[in-house]
Amino acid sequence: MKYGFVLPFGDAKVAAESAALAEKSGWDGFFVWEPVWGMDAWVSLAAAAMVTEKIHLGTMLTPIARMRPWKLASETVALDHLSNGRLILSIGLGATDIYKGFPEATDRKLRAELTDEGLDILTGLWKGTPFRYEGKHYQLDIPDKPAGPAYPPAPVQKPRIPIWMVGAWKKEKSMQRALRYDGLLPAIMDESGKVSMKPASPHDISEIAQYISERRTDPGAYEIVVERNTPGEKQEQAARIVRDYSDAGATWWIEALWSAEDKEQFTQRIIQGPPK
Repeated sequence: MKYGFVLPFGDAKVAAESAALAEKSGWDGFFVWEPVWGMDAWVSLAAAAMVTEKIHLGTMLTPIARMRPWKLASETVALDHLSNGRLILSIGLGATDIYKGFPEATDRKLRAELTDEGLDILTGLWKGTPFRYEGKHYQLDIPDKPAGPAYPPAPVQKPRIPIWMVGAWKKEKSMQRALRYDGLLPAIMDESGKVSMKPASPHDISEIAQYISERRTDPGAYEIVVERNTPGEKQEQAARIVRDYSDAGATWWIEALWSAEDKEQFTQRIIQGPPK
């Protein structure tokens, strides 16, 4: 099991300080959320990259459906090179409740279509070569010789920057999308067929791990990511909580203190370290 910490709030300076502290305290990953309007995730991650050496850095998570995929391709390649190959990109449809007041698409089918096409473009542009794409929403025809500076380089990481996808369990289309990439952030469906706020249980993770082993054909590593929290002051209890998920097949534990009221609260949890 690897352990990540997601910053609940804070500017780029706080992100840099917290990432350095997380690396020192034994965490394997440091993540920031990507708001519609707020402290920019990529500025924060760049600041974090400059003061760390080993810890993985990433978003939790990026709703590519409301973005220009080519802009995201530029940001991710830049951060991947700046961090010497430590970036992880988490992608989902996004929580529409934070879109209020902004002219963003909220229809689920439309956002799913934009997500699929955005991922095609993102991974295509990462190759750093001339690229053509014909989709329902996007059409790209990038010439062999660009008008400006040369094409950006491909990412440091091979075969690509790892992509963790949100997958709605047990929605087949959503799960199949997630299986095309490098990791799963499971979202649990309720009895009405809608994504609930209920976190995945060890039993859910066990079923998901079995589903993945039966259907995934790519021989590369595949991550199953759990986002929960543990009592940092009670390491034995924390270890027991995580062990149930690890035994079920989870490979990453993301410590998420979204309810933190001040910087001191989440800083203390970072210092306490992961529940090993």
